[in-house]
Amino acid sequence: MNPNAFSPKHFRWEFEGGVARITLDRPERKNPLTFESYAELRDAFRDLVYAKEVKAVVFGSQGGNFCSGGDVHDIIGPLIKMSMPELLDFTRMTGDLVKAMRRAPQPIIAAIDGVSAGAGAIISMASDLRYSTPEAKTAFLFNRVGLAGCDMGACAILPRIVGQGRASELLFFGRSMNAAEGLAWGFFNEIVPAEKLDAHAMAAAKRLAEGPAFANAMTKNQLSMEWDMSLETAIEAEAQAQAICMQTNDFKRAYDAFIAKEKPVFKGD
Repeated sequence: MNPNAFSPKHFRWEFEGGVARITLDRPERKNPLTFESYAELRDAFRDLVYAKEVKAVVFGSQGGNFCSGGDVHDIIGPLIKMSMPELLDFTRMTGDLVKAMRRAPQPIIAAIDGVSAGAGAIISMASDLRYSTPEAKTAFLFNRVGLAGCDMGACAILPRIVGQGRASELLFFGRSMNAAEGLAWGFFNEIVPAEKLDAHAMAAAKRLAEGPAFANAMTKNQLSMEWDMSLETAIEAEAQAQAICMQTNDFKRAYDAFIAKEKPVFKGD
């Protein structure tokens, strides 16, 4: 992927200063997903593994909302008519979006305004950091349309963020979690006024982009990999990860800057 030349058909993409910004762009429908946008997002996050120029990603809101989930007419309707193999192809494809987000080495920031429902809530959940406005309403509403709450990794990831009991409540009832609850439960890192949300998320992304990109990628990798490790295995994995980072030029740059009483300028190598 060339981030400067990348031109997706089904969502907005902006790139500047090491930060990529993604937004769904159907504000009149609260930015729902289609079969095509699901697949294109999955492929974009897969390609970010090879886009070294991209240091951080912001998944933003548009028109006062983040994402209302799968489009009722473009996705839900056609699913009713599909065979089991076709349905499994679809559910695996949506899960692959989450896998691609977690495997992308770049930290992903979700900037959530208004509605974040269904797959929209999953996208915010799968991000590394989440900032919201006071108006944000997050709903894992699969139960309310006759489906299980275990969609796209929700039963694996959500309890790790908000705890088993709170995740169970959200997934069994499909009710909206308001911004204050999300902050108190650890789902949101911070609540920001709507008019400042995008700037706040982009500023955080810029800070990440100016940091040691290789080390940030290693941190994200370990946060994901250590979920199913014993403590002993995790400590050994972190020892190896840290030894690798100690061989980077950024580590030496930080030392040299400290000695010179300057701020280090990281280059990601």
